[in-house]
Amino acid sequence: MDQTPRLRPGFRFQWEPVQNAHVLLYPEGMVKLNESAAAILSEIDGASTVTEIVARLEARFPEAGSLEDDVRAFIEDALQQHWIMMV
Repeated sequence: MDQTPRLRPGFRFQWEPVQNAHVLLYPEGMVKLNESAAAILSEIDGASTVTEIVARLEARFPEAGSLEDDVRAFIEDALQQHWIMMV
């Protein structure tokens, strides 16, 4: 939780009007993201720890309650997919 995630080189997070969704672009293609994934990736700035990201998301979405498990699961999946890395 004290590690700092960032997008891997070559990956870009952005809004894609044609898809009407946030996407993760990379040299081989694109991943269309659901709202939860987009919210988490929007907080990954390469400077904030996972703990800080969770706190900001819980402040943005207070009705959701604790988001630590969900954020941690997404980050683990994003690491396995090689979308992000820890610095």
